[in-house]
Amino acid sequence: MEKVTIEAVSREGIGVKGALSQIRAEKKVPAVVYGGHKEPASITVAVKDLEKIMKAGKNTLVEMTLNGAKELVLVKEVQFHAVTDNPIHADFQRVSMKDKMDVVVPLKLEGTPADVAQYGAIIEHIMREIEVRALVSAIPHEIVVDITPMTINKGILAGDIKLPQGVELITDAEAPVVHLAIPKDDTPAPAPAADAAAAQPESSSTKGKKDEEGNLAKDNKDAAAKDAKK
Repeated sequence: MEKVTIEAVSREGIGVKGALSQIRAEKKVPAVVYGGHKEPASITVAVKDLEKIMKAGKNTLVEMTLNGAKELVLVKEVQFHAVTDNPIHADFQRVSMKDKMDVVVPLKLEGTPADVAQYGAIIEHIMREIEVRALVSAIPHEIVVDITPMTINKGILAGDIKLPQGVELITDAEAPVVHLAIPKDDTPAPAPAADAAAAQPESSSTKGKKDEEGNLAKDNKDAAAKDAKK
């Protein structure tokens, strides 16, 4: 497995005013390394080394030299400045090639389902990473998910993902990862003709005609009643 090699230095002056500013002025990043049945250690690493690790990909195995000793570590978290987006702190975890670890791995979608072209379906990527368990040497940088066979009626769950050899799924197998959705038609439907006619107010000419027709019918009815009495 490919490793990135870096140099770390024990951090002095913790809690001293201006110490962190001095570290960052030297293009270094304050960090901590923990785990491996050892005490946590406050360290500094070069910004260029941290960028090298991140460029290599998530879950990259790092060989760190600290105080003359070499340790295998993984980057667990990197904090960035809200404005400059520069790294301001990093957490490293000591690891052993003999042990399995639970890690989070990004998912990369590949392919285009036929229903996208046929029905205008939209791909909705719900879960962008999953948790897996594997030996350090078998931890992948990312897992590729082929969505070509997916249809509107059948999405992909976490349990459907084909994992690399030696990698075990920790995420709930029934958790949805990606599915297809049909876009809604927001165009309002036209009102039926009968409803439209009923909704229109009566004009004075129409109302008068109805009154005339009603009075005529009443007159005819009265005349018929008189003839019947004769």
